[in-house]
Parts: sequence; C-alpha cells; structure tokens
Amino acid sequence: MKTNPKHPSGIQTFSSRIGFVLASVGSAVGMGNIWMFPYRLGQYGGAAFLIPYLFFILLFGTVGLSAEFALGRLTRTGPIGSYDYALRSRGKKYGKWLGVIPLAGSLGIAIGYAVIVGWVLRAAAGALTGELLQKDSQVFFDAATGHLGSVGWHTAVVVTVVLILLGGVAKGIEKMNKIMMPAFFILFLIIAVRVAMLPGAIEGYRYLLVPDWSKLLEKDTWVMAMGQAFFSLSITGSGMIIYGSYLSKKEDIVRASLVTAGLDTLAAMLAGAAII
Repeated sequence: MKTNPKHPSGIQTFSSRIGFVLASVGSAVGMGNIWMFPYRLGQYGGAAFLIPYLFFILLFGTVGLSAEFALGRLTRTGPIGSYDYALRSRGKKYGKWLGVIPLAGSLGIAIGYAVIVGWVLRAAAGALTGELLQKDSQVFFDAATGHLGSVGWHTAVVVTVVLILLGGVAKGIEKMNKIMMPAFFILFLIIAVRVAMLPGAIEGYRYLLVPDWSKLLEKDTWVMAMGQAFFSLSITGSGMIIYGSYLSKKEDIVRASLVTAGLDTLAAMLAGAAII
C-alpha cells in the first residue's frame, strides 16, 4: 500500500509501508542485537531468557514504539518539537530542553558508529586485498585504531551518510534501507548456515539455547531482558519520533510497530546463530 507522498507541510514522506518499516528496523538494529543479545541470552538462562525478553519486546513494541511513532506523526516534527508539544499541553515549558537529551544521545551514537563502520570497511578492504590474512590480527587492528589509521574510512562513512540524507526520506533513507536491510538479513543467514557447519557448533547452540529455568527466578534476568528490549527497539531515541513525523495518517501504527519489533528480534536471533 502506498502512503501519501507529501507531508502536510509539503515535505516528502515515506512512499510505502515496507519502506517505513525497513527504515525503522534499520534504526533499531545495531550492536545491541549483534553483540549484546547473544551474550545476555547465554548468560541469563539460554532459551529461558527469551520468555521475559519477548514479553518486553511485545510490551515496548505495542506501547513504547507505537507512542513514539504516534507522537512524531501528531506533531510532524522531531524530538525537540515533540517533547515541547507534549509538555506544553500540561502547562510545562521545559520540553525543548528535554528534547535535546535524546538528540544528543543520537549524535553520540552516530559518532561511535561512524568509527565502528570505518573499522569494518577497512577490515573488508583488507580481506579483499589479502592484507588482513597476511598480517597478525592484533597488528592489523592496532594499525586501524591507532593514531590516524582509519580517518579516511571514517570520513567516507560520514560523507556517504550525508549524501543519503540529502536524498530525502523516500529517495535517500527509504531507498537505501530497502537495499541494506535485506542484504543484512541475507548476509547473516549465510554466516549462520556456515557457522552451523563448523566443528563445535552444537556446543555453541547448547550454550545459547539450552534453558536454565532457575534464571527466571532471578531479578537480574528480568532487568537485563527489559533493558535489552528497551535498548534494542531504540525507545526514547530520536529516530523513531522523526520517522513517525514522516508517516501517513492512513498507516496502522500498531501494526508497523509490531512488524518492526518482530524483524528486530529476528535480526537478534540471526546474530546469535552467526556468532556462537
């Protein structure tokens, strides 16, 4: 189903529901899925951890994520304007200052990811040229992280992101996520299949998935599951409010939220299968 191609103010909006969902999944999926989820899954009861985790994913997906999409669509602005609108409706005047907090957090995350993606690109280039295989891994990593070792790659990441943003919502963000998110799932599926064929894979699956039901009686398990779900869905970040501001009023927000949460969880499970 196509969405309204124009924002009420004349700004371009998402051209399709799947484009909006994939962009939202792209905002949600990150290091929390790839690194943190498999670690916590193994540490806090294996498959037993999935019970509180899926409960909080469903809760935050239907309530928190939907609320952020709805707030963005209602106000047609980002976190600063949205927070200001919400608090002014209660007679408070400090909403703009609160809105700066998630925006500053997003900036910090973006800076960190620019560095990490720069390292990834350098490692990918090293793998293609054979440099990564010829050098000791520690030597290669030290060269990439020391002094000005990867500034060029970081710069390439920032320039690429700027060019995508200049393309706008439909022609930039949406179009790239329609390419990159399917590529992400296909790549991790291939890695997961390859890992399953390696010696010791069964032990890895046991570590991740064999349930330790006693962990469900420990409060830390529930706290970690809640934190993981909260972080994984990017709740209280600025991205989901901003994406919601470009969403047509004809779209079902709860359905979009649940699909986003489901694909985010699928990404986490694939990551776990890929890095055992």
